Amino acid sequence: MKKTSRSYSEIKTQTEDTKFNLVDAVKLLKECANAKFDEAIEFHIKTNADPRHADQQIRQTSDLPSGTGKIVKILLFVEGEIGNKALEAGAEYLIDNDITQKIEEGWDDFDVAIATPDMMPKIAKLGKHLGRKGLMPNPRSGTVVPEDEILEAVEKANKGRVEIRMDKDAIIHTRIGLCSFTEDQIVQNLSSVYSAITNNKPEGVKGPFINSASICSSMGPGISLDLEQLHESIST
Repeated sequence: MKKTSRSYSEIKTQTEDTKFNLVDAVKLLKECANAKFDEAIEFHIKTNADPRHADQQIRQTSDLPSGTGKIVKILLFVEGEIGNKALEAGAEYLIDNDITQKIEEGWDDFDVAIATPDMMPKIAKLGKHLGRKGLMPNPRSGTVVPEDEILEAVEKANKGRVEIRMDKDAIIHTRIGLCSFTEDQIVQNLSSVYSAITNNKPEGVKGPFINSASICSSMGPGISLDLEQLHESIST
């Protein structure tokens, strides 16, 4: 049986059966973050969707105004001079034969893959390697863009862009920053993600889309959010 520390148990007692407004939840999260490292902050949203149906799935991206707090490694699937310009703009890798072979052997030391539409047929053979790791470029996630938008896509990825997709249990898990962020930075990032989700409700979902929402740090318990207050605070 997994043991928990006394401090974790005390914090969990504070949060059980309580729904917090966004500002208070963020304050409590920062107060409770006592690990020896800078903990990541996770935003979890349980939806009322049925992921078994294509018209009830969501795959969207959200820009994070304050970034993710981590260095983003970008792999480019582009050809020509634009690839070199994108490397200068902050991309980490440019596809070549060596990297293609490394991907086929299991290499995945990058966070985002960005491609131009003309490269997609050439990427197809890597689909089984990239797809299962969630790294396959996709127009819906903003990672397949025309050549003249490559530099903008690299800039946005470096600033902080997260992909929104639900798991088999219809829950969306998203990293929205670090505990060292200010309260305002955390609120801004969470608000951006929440807006992206609610503004892209799948057509097949009837009734309310969001069932519940919570935030937590890497080592902390979940802090439930008051959905009504959350919606009102972000809508105003």
